[in-house]
Amino acid sequence: MGRLYFVMFYAYILTLLSQEIPIAAYMLTSSQSIIDGKTLVSKGASFELGFFSPPSSKHRYFGIWYKPVSVQTVVWVANRDSPITDTSGALKIGSTGNIVVVNQNDSVVIWSSKSTSSNIAVENLIIELLDSGNLVLRDVRIEDPEKYLWQSFDYPGDTLLPGMKLGWKSKTGMNNYMQSWRNSDDPSLGDYTFGIELTEYPESVILTNKSIKYYRSGPWNGLQFSGAPDMSRNRVFHYELVHNPDEVYYIYKVTDPSVTLRVVLTQTSTEGHLQRFTWVNQTQSWLLLVSIPRDRCDDYALCGAYSTCEVMTEPVCQCLKGFKPKSPQDWNETDWSQGCKRETFLNCSQGEGFLKYTGVKLPDTTGTRVNRSMDLEECGVNCLKNCSCVAYSSSDISGSGSGCVMWFTDLIDIRQMDGAGEDLYIRMAASELGYEISMRSTHKNKIFIMGS
Repeated sequence: MGRLYFVMFYAYILTLLSQEIPIAAYMLTSSQSIIDGKTLVSKGASFELGFFSPPSSKHRYFGIWYKPVSVQTVVWVANRDSPITDTSGALKIGSTGNIVVVNQNDSVVIWSSKSTSSNIAVENLIIELLDSGNLVLRDVRIEDPEKYLWQSFDYPGDTLLPGMKLGWKSKTGMNNYMQSWRNSDDPSLGDYTFGIELTEYPESVILTNKSIKYYRSGPWNGLQFSGAPDMSRNRVFHYELVHNPDEVYYIYKVTDPSVTLRVVLTQTSTEGHLQRFTWVNQTQSWLLLVSIPRDRCDDYALCGAYSTCEVMTEPVCQCLKGFKPKSPQDWNETDWSQGCKRETFLNCSQGEGFLKYTGVKLPDTTGTRVNRSMDLEECGVNCLKNCSCVAYSSSDISGSGSGCVMWFTDLIDIRQMDGAGEDLYIRMAASELGYEISMRSTHKNKIFIMGS
């Protein structure tokens, strides 16, 4: 009888343990692996992971793609720069507690996730593919996203999915950015990256070779990026830039669950594009919604400093009022890269004011200073007091507007926006504004503003 009770008790304990650690079909334990030819599907069947080959390639890569989409569309690749030449690959949890892609006899580690350092006690590691497309490494008992040991969303590829954060973590200095494929058959790291430029007034940028600006969106103005009017809020998705002491990041979320949306950084032999697609069930194909750069005026600094780009004018580059080409000959030959210079140089002691431009993409924010507690009038007063301040604007135009941003370097990459854009106040000599100001007069603390 005692032996029977012992057996029943032992069976009861095993049942409890199995209830504490449920392992679903969309998870992998440390004793399991995904070999080439097998796949893992997320809980709601939104995404699938496994080994694949690009259309015209025999190389094998481990990646994640949409499950319901009839055209295989890969959104993340692990071994981008380390292709496998045969079907011997496998993915599993490595001996040091990270995710690894190895050949099936474990003799070669082809790719591994970043080593995890955590104060969280880990007892049972699992790999899980979420319905967001995020591949995570976590303890089976801990589902809090803040306590994931590793996640693919921290290491974007060429695709930005809803819920991904693109930006910087202040404590670690970690920068999450997109990087294009070399071409449609080669997912190795391409020449173009897209991310958030970490300045006092953040904006998104496309870079070539991780350092040369190719395109910039204009700064975040509380509603949208000032040079990206087609990214305004709508009924399908919304997006925002979060800026706090811990992190600065861009994120978008789809509000209509029936919509499949993705943002992709593509590359051809001559150019890069940031493109937004939506899946159309009726045609079983991807529909291109937006492609950036949109036109010549989106090319970074096409017109040089102190000029504006207007795509509907000829030529597209025009010097700002009170400025003239630095090199008239080059300018007339449509080489506008040297930009423009002032016709009348500034002289703080003789008094100055501001020329107001409306509906513009704000200049490059490198070297700007931001004070979010000032209003626009205070901003102008402070800019006028500082002889090095060349322009100012509201830093946040949501609601009635608030905050102050001031520029202290040459104004670069301004463009006129059709039915969008913001107000920019550019410092000018008093004579350019049609009046004279004496520093001894009662007007010395007033802001003189003229419309452009």
